[in-house]
Amino acid sequence: MTHLNHPGAGSATPDWHVTAFRGDRSMLDAVRELRARILFDHGRRPDFRRADGTHVDDQALDFGAWHFIARQSPGGPALGYIRLSTPDAGVPYQSREFLGSERYEELLAAEGFPADGVFEHSRLVVEHRARKLGLGQYLNALAVGAAHHLGARAMIGTSGTKDGQDRFHERFGFRPVPGTRRYVPQYTEDVVIMLHRVADGAGRHHDLVTRLRDEFPVITAGPAAPAPAPQVRGAAPITLTGAPSPERDAWQPVLHTAGRALDALLASGDVREVHDTIDDQLTELVRSREPACRDAAEIERLKDDQVAGVPRWAYGTWAWYPWSGRLVHVLPREEFRLVRTDRNRGRIERPDQRRLFGKRIGVIGLSVGNSAALTFALEGIGGAYKLADFDDFGLSNLNRLRGGVHDLGVNKAVLSARQMFEIDPYLDIEIQRDGLNPDTIEEFFRGGIDLLVEECDTPWVKIAAREYARDLGIPVVMDCNDRGMLDVERFDAEPDRPLLHGLLGDVKSVDLLELGHQEKVELILAMVDAGRISPELAASFGELGRTLSSWPQLASGVALGGALCGEAARRILLGRPCESGRFYTDLGEQLHPSRNLYAGAR
Repeated sequence: MTHLNHPGAGSATPDWHVTAFRGDRSMLDAVRELRARILFDHGRRPDFRRADGTHVDDQALDFGAWHFIARQSPGGPALGYIRLSTPDAGVPYQSREFLGSERYEELLAAEGFPADGVFEHSRLVVEHRARKLGLGQYLNALAVGAAHHLGARAMIGTSGTKDGQDRFHERFGFRPVPGTRRYVPQYTEDVVIMLHRVADGAGRHHDLVTRLRDEFPVITAGPAAPAPAPQVRGAAPITLTGAPSPERDAWQPVLHTAGRALDALLASGDVREVHDTIDDQLTELVRSREPACRDAAEIERLKDDQVAGVPRWAYGTWAWYPWSGRLVHVLPREEFRLVRTDRNRGRIERPDQRRLFGKRIGVIGLSVGNSAALTFALEGIGGAYKLADFDDFGLSNLNRLRGGVHDLGVNKAVLSARQMFEIDPYLDIEIQRDGLNPDTIEEFFRGGIDLLVEECDTPWVKIAAREYARDLGIPVVMDCNDRGMLDVERFDAEPDRPLLHGLLGDVKSVDLLELGHQEKVELILAMVDAGRISPELAASFGELGRTLSSWPQLASGVALGGALCGEAARRILLGRPCESGRFYTDLGEQLHPSRNLYAGAR
């Protein structure tokens, strides 16, 4: 067993300090706790947590297997792990248990592999904060390289599919075995058998696998390293200041009422800030119901009536935001929303507010779409959302997207969900952080959407999303962030309406999967109607990839787009006039001197 410094998978990734061991039972409890906690994934896979809050992943396969643990610094927390099982361990592989012994042996025979030449890697787990650093790629390459060094002729394993794990393994030369995919309740997703033929190489990561294969004897020799200490949710990586870091990929708040779970959270050390303004919120609740009431004593009496003898600290909900470490006390859902939207009255009355909160909104593309999503959340347009974006929040996004430098590197769907939950912790939000592709788009529309906001730059997604929307009778709104152009397609009222008003003819999404750069540019120009775009945008097309890195966009235009989408969505969802078409709110024209109503006045 050794503790060795290894460079990461790419030049920009950190060095990894690897601990490798086999047969050391004293370390297994800590390893199993680490694995199970990451697999539990904040409740995504509930079977990996016991009723007492501890995590469990006990497997006989651990005995006799190689275990690899990675840290970013020698004394730092364990950030990732992978297991490599060998034929001499005498314990059935996961893939054999998954297929059944008879089917497993038939598969090996059909592929021409003897059982003693097949190794299995499994339990690749990486802390969320280390996934963008390439640790999963490095650990997977390490296990494959170790198997190659130990004389494997083939590797086999089970792979989840929900987050594209199967496609990840394909980049290492694995291929899915036809007919083996099925749903596994323990993992709450479909699982498939993946097979790797050593003689065929390791795909696009062949060089990394080869290097780690040659270094395997060094990795597994030398003095013992300390066992990884079990980590609680929110445990901090080593940083320059030693200050705790929030959970990098967390995006859902945890709602608590007064009780043991809340007490345990407060005692955990994870809470960095407690924010309790429940008394002021109760005052606002009374005043929103009784606007004419100004007597302080009467207001206090009505507040006491509202809590009905419950201590005020125990009334309502405590919302725990793991990404910021904040614990916030808010009113119960109905009272919270009544107060939060009280200033809407006169423009949106309470019956319409309740109708809007009953709607589910889909948003594809969370750059311009972020402005729309936040506007909807602020205004109370929708109580449930589905958000999709594959991209991460980057420094160049800070010219137009709400966020801070501490949000850099966070997936845009994650960031948008966080921001919306910080407005209303009672929202129902689902996200697809891999964006939409032919494998995931159906899932996005499953369960029903009442309105779609489409703000994606990918031509295939634009057309495929509209094909689904038209088939399902879902209205679509889109802001183009140029000249205040709002696009509305009322597929709910016009089921035969041509996509994008027929500007692209009878185009099909299947025709757009393999487009070159110039073809994409020409298609987008046709979508936005090249004769109507601003001179600035028209001039930019020829400069993309030369003097411009991407489309020019400004915060003012993005904010306007969110407002336009919000206005159209509210009208559509409440049955108010809003027909299909294109509408321009060109600020350049609106602010032209000829439109000044008080020109010449002093």
